[in-house]
Amino acid sequence: MVAKHLPGYRIDSLVLLGEGEDNIAFQVNDELIVRFSKESDPAGRAARVNDEARLLAAVADLSPLPVPEPSFMVADQGCLAYFMLPGLPLIDVALPQRSTHGNSIALTLGEFLSALHAVPVSRMADLVETDDQPPALWLEEAAQTYTTVAGTVPTVHRPAVEEFLGTPPPADRHDLVFSHNDLGIEHVLIDPVAWTVTGVIDWSDAAIVDPAYDFGLLYRDLGPAALALALRSYRTDVHDVGAIRARAAFYARCGVLEDMAYGLQTGHEKYLDKSLAALTWLYPADAW
Repeated sequence: MVAKHLPGYRIDSLVLLGEGEDNIAFQVNDELIVRFSKESDPAGRAARVNDEARLLAAVADLSPLPVPEPSFMVADQGCLAYFMLPGLPLIDVALPQRSTHGNSIALTLGEFLSALHAVPVSRMADLVETDDQPPALWLEEAAQTYTTVAGTVPTVHRPAVEEFLGTPPPADRHDLVFSHNDLGIEHVLIDPVAWTVTGVIDWSDAAIVDPAYDFGLLYRDLGPAALALALRSYRTDVHDVGAIRARAAFYARCGVLEDMAYGLQTGHEKYLDKSLAALTWLYPADAW
């Protein structure tokens, strides 16, 4: 596939990068990602690849940060290829370094979210779906997840988790925006020398969503100071920043349980480690 669509490109290595429910991905020469959809229906498979390529092209025009851009695609075979962006996923940075540099990264990501959220929803509505499930459902799913991870949650944090799960969810109304919808630190690339953001990857969950959701992931992964700085650099005349802060905390507290479960189920210790660290600010022992 690579030889056909990148004539003259020398292939020195090819390894299986990973496989999930939706895709299987290969890495060529440590620089080119070639991904195949696992959708069994040929028409659905082609549509999925075409839609993602269109989305990435649109995002490249509006994002202030680099995003992956398709190198080639073969829609009928569910194939999409793109060269990797430079940088290290922030999840691969040790916690002390994340704590030291997370605030400056958060400022950049607040500006990034400003740009995405300012795009008229009508412009993106034919590229992505709406993802706006009720807060009560978020809380119900978090409670279900907690039953699977409770034994891993340190005893000192369990009363706070259980108090949160018994508290009514936010009830304020909000307008929806276009956003990445999965802005965890595994999808933020950084230069580990300059400590600047070099790109944002994995746009497969991009959607029309609550503007607080991605801020909630920043709060979950980088802490309260990072959330405050991201919101400080967030330029909006439409959305209530105070209400965003409150809903972000709600999403963060639900999301950390989901990430913990993912780390336990898959054996990806980085997800479990960052979740355990986040409990100290999401569920402090003396705050509930």
